[in-house]
Amino acid sequence: MKIIAADVIVSSPDRNFVTLKITTDEGLTGLGDGTLNGRELAVASYLTDHVVPLLIGRDPHRIEDTWQFLYRSAYWRRGPVTMAAIAAVDVALWDIKAKAAGMPLYQLLGGASRTGIMAYGHASGRDLPELFDSIRLHLDLGYRSIRVQTSVPGINAVYGVAAQPGVDGKRYDYEPAQRTPLPAEEDWDTRSYMRHLPGVFEAVRNEFGPELPLLHDGHHRMTPIQAAKLGKALEPYDLFWLEDCTPAENQEALRLVRQHTTTPLAIGEVFNTVWDYQTLIREQLIDYVRSAVTHTGGITAMRKLLDFAAQYQIKSGIHGPTDISPVGMAAALHLDLAIHNFGIQEYMQHGALTNEVFRQSFSFTDGYLHPGERPGLGVELDEEAAARFPYQPAYLPFNRLKDGTVHDW
Repeated sequence: MKIIAADVIVSSPDRNFVTLKITTDEGLTGLGDGTLNGRELAVASYLTDHVVPLLIGRDPHRIEDTWQFLYRSAYWRRGPVTMAAIAAVDVALWDIKAKAAGMPLYQLLGGASRTGIMAYGHASGRDLPELFDSIRLHLDLGYRSIRVQTSVPGINAVYGVAAQPGVDGKRYDYEPAQRTPLPAEEDWDTRSYMRHLPGVFEAVRNEFGPELPLLHDGHHRMTPIQAAKLGKALEPYDLFWLEDCTPAENQEALRLVRQHTTTPLAIGEVFNTVWDYQTLIREQLIDYVRSAVTHTGGITAMRKLLDFAAQYQIKSGIHGPTDISPVGMAAALHLDLAIHNFGIQEYMQHGALTNEVFRQSFSFTDGYLHPGERPGLGVELDEEAAARFPYQPAYLPFNRLKDGTVHDW
């Protein structure tokens, strides 16, 4: 079998996606997700101009060899653009291999280790009544684990709060990348946030009881000592995890956080290789790996990363918001089902237009996801539908402190 074509398809149903479609001489096709929110065209160019010419004529079954070739032959390694492009190729090749075998991808990864994949949803509110309504809505939708995000008095816009004004009336948390000529500026005050948040979780626990798993995303905005202080303050409310409490490029910083709190920590949605995790995993400074299949070199690389984490009793918590396309989501679900050290899967439901472009076989029932039993990933691309939604430039916001200093968003 040989690869005879590889097409890069950029479309914008609900939001922008980059999809790679690989075609073989035997008529099999595979899909990969190369979406990088706010930098989609960089990945599309990397694929079109540099990667696609290298794929023509290659054997699609040689997945490991192709991965190593794309990673090492470029010389300039790592980075989100490179790793998203490699991920798109890798996932598409796994899709082809599983279709050729006539079985769902998870079977090629060793078969199912569980009957379903526990998912968490995103609840949020500008005040407690609105937050409680959002939690109840997610429980009614079937979620059994809930991420809690809230507005903070004195701050105009806070990441992850759906009721904030978005673009064209759309949910802010669904797509914070706004279709504007320049990135939108938002404000931030860490001390106000840290004062406000523990009371929110106290109220949520009082309303919904001790059994409901609750998660929270700090979105990289705290220093290590601030993160340690918040983690300690949240201990009475038994969080499932505190996510991205501090920018973790400086991996050693998590030693300080870990010394001061027993709140479980999840890190890594902005990471893109195993090298970003070496200290964090080896010293057991985190509890959950948050990388996305789409941004971390695909299934091949993520499986190795999670096998490394498993040696230290660290579990998966694969990134899965709506800026991961249904193709990338399906890849995560097949991996979730197969690995032993699965933890939880983030799951934001895509919009109707996205579901029109990407026809999916995965299901969500009683709080659990399943990738389905179709051969391959179980996702097909409607190219005619995709063509009706051309790319639209969009930027994620950024933060400034009260004195005007640019801060982590």
